[in-house]
Amino acid sequence: MIINIKNTIITLVRIACLTICIVSVSRADGFGPIPMSLKGAPVPEVPGLLDGPDPIIINKNKAIALGKALFWDVNVGSDGISCATCHYHAGADRRTKNQIAPAGRNSTLPKEFSLASDGTPRGPNSKLKKTDFPFFQTSDPMSPTGEPIYINNDVVSSSGTFGGDYRDVEWFQEKNDECERNTDPVFHAGAKGTRKVEPRNTPTVINSVFNFRNFWDGRANNIFNGSSPWGDRDPDAGVWVKNSDGTVTKQRLRLINSSLASQAVAPPLDNFEMGCHGRTFADLGRKLLNRKPLEHQRVHWNDSVLGPLAHSTNNNLQKGLNTRYYRLVMDSFNSKYWKHNDVGLFGSPSPASATHDLPYRQIEANFAMFFALAIQMYESTLISDDSPFDQSAVDEHGMPTELSESALRGLDVFRDSHCALCHIGPNFTSSAVVTNGILQKINPHAFGNSSFRISTTNVVTYLSLTGGMMFQDTGFSGTGVTPVENDIGLGGVDPFGNPLSFADQYMQLLAGNKAGIIDPYVADVRACDFDTAIALDRDKPHPLLFTRADGIQKQTQDATDCFNPAGAFVPTVDAAAAELKKAKRKRFLSAAAGTFKIPTLRNIELTGPYMHNGGMASLEEVLEFYIRGGNFEVPPKEFGKVFSLVDLQLSSESREDLLNFLKSLTDDRVRYEKAPFDHPELAVPHGHAGNNVLITATHALGDNLAADEYFTVPAVGAEGRGVNPLHSFERYLQ
Repeated sequence: MIINIKNTIITLVRIACLTICIVSVSRADGFGPIPMSLKGAPVPEVPGLLDGPDPIIINKNKAIALGKALFWDVNVGSDGISCATCHYHAGADRRTKNQIAPAGRNSTLPKEFSLASDGTPRGPNSKLKKTDFPFFQTSDPMSPTGEPIYINNDVVSSSGTFGGDYRDVEWFQEKNDECERNTDPVFHAGAKGTRKVEPRNTPTVINSVFNFRNFWDGRANNIFNGSSPWGDRDPDAGVWVKNSDGTVTKQRLRLINSSLASQAVAPPLDNFEMGCHGRTFADLGRKLLNRKPLEHQRVHWNDSVLGPLAHSTNNNLQKGLNTRYYRLVMDSFNSKYWKHNDVGLFGSPSPASATHDLPYRQIEANFAMFFALAIQMYESTLISDDSPFDQSAVDEHGMPTELSESALRGLDVFRDSHCALCHIGPNFTSSAVVTNGILQKINPHAFGNSSFRISTTNVVTYLSLTGGMMFQDTGFSGTGVTPVENDIGLGGVDPFGNPLSFADQYMQLLAGNKAGIIDPYVADVRACDFDTAIALDRDKPHPLLFTRADGIQKQTQDATDCFNPAGAFVPTVDAAAAELKKAKRKRFLSAAAGTFKIPTLRNIELTGPYMHNGGMASLEEVLEFYIRGGNFEVPPKEFGKVFSLVDLQLSSESREDLLNFLKSLTDDRVRYEKAPFDHPELAVPHGHAGNNVLITATHALGDNLAADEYFTVPAVGAEGRGVNPLHSFERYLQ
């Protein structure tokens, strides 16, 4: 079954019309889209999850509670790492010790740590300082002609697990898995192994429910298949279902708009992030199901979700919940996914590597689905739609009227500097494809006035970039933060050898290679919804666009309500195939390599360090980057969107105004961790005893490992953390 994103959008428009009012912006001054409030913005629906005659989740509130417990529980990791360990601070990570990786993901560079800007060695267990940032420094930070004086190829990310090879799991109490843990050849200080650090910076999970795909490279598929991040790409994915005749069969699962679930199943099995190599979700289910959730962590008695289940009472915080994980699973999910009690169908741990080699039960075999969908249900509640920007009234053009004069001027700067072209819509990112598409269906001018429009509904766009015309995945952009060899980003492939990029697949579709289409949304891409036409219905040749001289044809999709009706033409299969065979081409290029998901700007003052490499510590450094026009000239860098901003370079007032506008996007509920952003207690590993040269204590897990240092994030109830707000990342640097 092909899933049509536009059908999904149309079905949600009626609901959205009842919940959000989009005003005309035809008389608004300035360039580009006017940002809009997130209040009432339509959240992408997941048909079949909670609705229909046989829903997967039968109790929404219990599923949210299960997801919140799993997200914060240190038992989920193989050595005390929870999902929240990397997402505890405004949905992101503000740790400053043992947070450096030597290269980006899929980097072709040697795995060697860069020197600090003062020439001192850095590496595992180093402590970040203000002088380490930014990672790209020039003699004149805001000038495009400044000479580079320091380039650092490292990544600031999140410390995770020690890794190792999985052997077994304890069923009760013990939080650490039994793994064979050796000193890592990269992550060690002296002879002692340190926790590994992920090769990309940690983005916030707040508002991530609006992203069509998740992870910086989009590998968390929009379609959740029940057991892996890869959607339809994974031929072995599926869940075990008990049928009405009592038999159990493995069946495919295809839940759209569920990239959060696709994302959730990756970290627990990743030996950088949370798990030992070789652990399965059935093993994790076996570890957790009979335990009390959060048994090692205090839970606030007034937690907005978990409070009714907590052992805690007023002024008496206790650990854990008064239930067990298997009970929350049974209360949350349709019984056909867990009720079968016989064993034998679902495999078992390898006897050579596990002492508990009993066959798995159905509830264990399906634990990936329970885990992922519960996490998605919880993260879907983390929507920050009450910032000063959201609270402001708007005028007849949609412009806010109740921000400070400086922030209002900053909004003008934001639009005139082209920021709004990528950071578009109520979540300030074009990666919110479904939500932005719904809003544009309601009002075709929602994202621009009558003289300026931008398409938001396609998962692929076609636009003019440096070097010619390029196809680009909607919601992804290359801005020249690092060279492509540092991290190929969306230009990577999945474990099955398929491109992550929708744009790369679309070019194969035009060339007649239908076998190259592995994501169903690609077949629904309409040329008439591109901002720029691929082909023109004329005889005269064009240097960048296809014409009759090359061979063109009408698009095969229905052309109703086209964004650009004149662009409803594509090259013929022969013309497209011939273009792809050219060694040098200007009109059929891919912008995938070196592009990354465009992040939300909401709560941006709290979610540093910034960019996919974490190489900028402050918003001022981010502004400097854009003012000078980026760091490197990479192939996908967008002409017309990333360019030197002379006006901002010369005006400190305009820079301050822009910063004040960005800070108006911070929701104080996030800043003070008020519901729904309250949480249980969490012990966070923050480097190791000693420094990057000498480790001064040994870990209980093994003499070859460095002892952890911790700080504790206290349990917070619905009323928040009182008078102690979260701060920006740079405030935590020395």
